[in-house]
Amino acid sequence: MKKIINHVDTVLSESLSGLALAHSDLVKLGANHQFVARRTPLRNKVALISGGGSGHEPLHAGFVGTGMLDAACPGQIFTSPTPDQMLAAANEVSGAAGVLFIVKNYSGDMMNFQMAADMLDVDNDTVLVNDDVAVENSTHTTGRRGVAGTVIVEKIVGAAAERGDCLADCKALGDAVNKATASMGVALTSCTVPAVGKPTFQIGADEMEIGVGIHGEPGRRRVPMESADAIAAELVGAILKDLALPTGQRVILLVNGFGGTPLLELYVLVNAAQKILLAADIQVVRHLTGNYVTSLEMAGASITVCAVDDALLALWDAPVHTPALRWGM
Repeated sequence: MKKIINHVDTVLSESLSGLALAHSDLVKLGANHQFVARRTPLRNKVALISGGGSGHEPLHAGFVGTGMLDAACPGQIFTSPTPDQMLAAANEVSGAAGVLFIVKNYSGDMMNFQMAADMLDVDNDTVLVNDDVAVENSTHTTGRRGVAGTVIVEKIVGAAAERGDCLADCKALGDAVNKATASMGVALTSCTVPAVGKPTFQIGADEMEIGVGIHGEPGRRRVPMESADAIAAELVGAILKDLALPTGQRVILLVNGFGGTPLLELYVLVNAAQKILLAADIQVVRHLTGNYVTSLEMAGASITVCAVDDALLALWDAPVHTPALRWGM
């Protein structure tokens, strides 16, 4: 294992310290690195709080700032944060308007965020993100996983909270965006968790895993390596089957890297995905391309499609200023 770290036990705390130093105008760290919060919280709005295991950077701490999250709780790598972290974050950034938790659909995240919600003294609610269409007819208790679509939910709901929407409206909006969003990914390599020191799974040099999870969970199947056009056809095909979009539907297209794939290749995938969507009479009106929900150094990518109307587009286009996402300011 070769990684630019000092020690496996300090990699998270040192990384969070670096984030806070690099973006000191936007964010600050809570005591004992429990959370990352907006430098100057706005207590007259609904506070948006998210979080999850580290290793997916910039999700979630990179999306703390104006027009998006008010705080993010980082767990250890691929491990849920604790309820104490979530309570500390809520106490730091919340006011009378209440707290909305945005939670990816993993059992540890769901359990710990629910415990925090039950202990919180202010009004609160939860949006559960489960956009991964790779999980078909799942018998797992949690069902579909929350993956890159989380970024779109956090951005759109963050804009609504920033303009002053109430807790109930933010919750309803988040649920609607999640329902309109679907994702699926492909892995070309595994990743290595520092504390483990070896790849999470083994995959041949000429193989790829279709439908992989962001923690390296198995996908739908392992197949020989194919072209970008073939990869896009499978991923977008599964997404369109899930969303069942009407012809002419406008969408946001997010092509997300898992950490080890260069932009050169991600843009090839953008080109391939858009051709397929256009052939299906689906109109791509906004793009987001890059590493936004990663899996450490895994090579691979995911495609996310979110159906939008004028109201959702206005919220997507609203100003945002975070360490990892910025426009309109």
